[in-house]
Formats: sequence, C-alpha cells, structure tokens
Amino acid sequence: MTVARLLAFLLLFIGSFNFALAQEPMLLPVDATPLTIFSNNERHSFQIEVADEPLERQRGLMHREKMSDDRGMLFVFDNDGRRSFWMQNTPLPLDLLFISSSGRIEAIEQGEPFSTASIAPDVTARFVLELNAGTAQKLGIEVGDQVEHPILQHQVKTKKQ
Repeated sequence: MTVARLLAFLLLFIGSFNFALAQEPMLLPVDATPLTIFSNNERHSFQIEVADEPLERQRGLMHREKMSDDRGMLFVFDNDGRRSFWMQNTPLPLDLLFISSSGRIEAIEQGEPFSTASIAPDVTARFVLELNAGTAQKLGIEVGDQVEHPILQHQVKTKKQ
C-alpha cells in the first residue's frame, strides 16, 4: 500500500470514528441536588444534568432515546438573553422551560423530535430546562412559577460580583 493510500485510509477511518462518536448521546453527571419547581403550592423535583459549557449546550439531549420522567437537563448561560434552541438529532419530544436570572419561568415551549425549527420565545432567559414533553402540563407547571437550585443562585451571585 502506498503512503498516499494509507494516509487516505487513515483519514477516512478517523472521519468515520468522529462521526460515530457524534451520534452517541452525551451523558453528563447527575447533579447532587435536585432542581425544584414551585407550582400551585406544590413542589416538583427533578434530577438534572447540567450543560454549562458551550459544547455541552450545543449537544444537549441530541441522540438521547429516553429519559426518566423525574429527569431533565438544565442549560446554564453566562448572561441573560434571548435563547434559541432546535431539535435536530433529538428523538425525544421535550418541554423547554425558559427561566430568568431570578428563577422565574418566563416561557414554556414544546420541542418536536428532529425539527430544525427555531424555538425562541420573545423572553429573556439565563437558564433553559428541558423535560419530557407533557411534563409541565401534567404537573400544572406554568409561566410565573419559581425554580430553585443552587446553580441558579450561584450564577446570579457570580454575575453581580
């Protein structure tokens, strides 16, 4: 085999390997403290994975086939702003809860599996929580409800300093 053919083979192999890795779901560690949503005098707790790095936020729940009803992924951003998500490569239907710096739910949107349509409500959010589709409605979670977790408080304090 010539050097050129060997090099071409290696590049093809590496490219195929990277593609295969990109198809695997990202599994982040579950945070030790549950996230709590207070709605209609009830507490709803979720075990969360925290996506607070750019690559983690980019991959999110892509390629994830299932998630327990008591689980979610919290996306943490460095500042308040308008957030935009899409569901490309995401087979799970999701509820997306857009949360302000104060922990207030500002918008709840639905994400359709594999859709490239933008999910971008006209609200300012510092955090976005993804839950299984229908969770918000089933539990009576609404815009205006309060979310609590140490990460929310830590991020707000860090920004003020």
